[in-house]
Amino acid sequence: MTKPLSGAEVAQQIGEQLHDTVTGSDETTVFVRSEAILNAARFLKENLDFDYLVSITAVDFFDHFELTYHLRSIKNNYNVILKTRCDNRESPLVPSVFSLWQGADLQEREIYDLMGISFEGHPNMKRIVLWEGYEGHPLRKDFHLDVPGGGKAA
Repeated sequence: MTKPLSGAEVAQQIGEQLHDTVTGSDETTVFVRSEAILNAARFLKENLDFDYLVSITAVDFFDHFELTYHLRSIKNNYNVILKTRCDNRESPLVPSVFSLWQGADLQEREIYDLMGISFEGHPNMKRIVLWEGYEGHPLRKDFHLDVPGGGKAA
């Protein structure tokens, strides 16, 4: 069974190398600014051996989106959670971690398709579940099923 690293300890290590990146931490989680997610992830991979991206998820909180990255070090048998927040609901954009973990490919595309969050630097940012031309993003809380064709209500 993997063991979680202390979010506070990991946050301190990131903060020492990447100033103004960390916005907070708790027992298992490090919170970083959205524009710094790639640099923080790179630091974790290169310096703390987080060689495996388990998953990326997104949650819509009405006023912002939150992205959660579950990372694991297979070599050292520990894990950490990296979270970031995206406040721009009209055109949410965060850096892609595809360059670090190719396993992010389909996960970032699914988040884009269903939540509308774009990943800057992703080599193939297009829908994966729904067809091109589909209006809206069905996992967003402002998505309305009662509008003809799915889409957004006027």
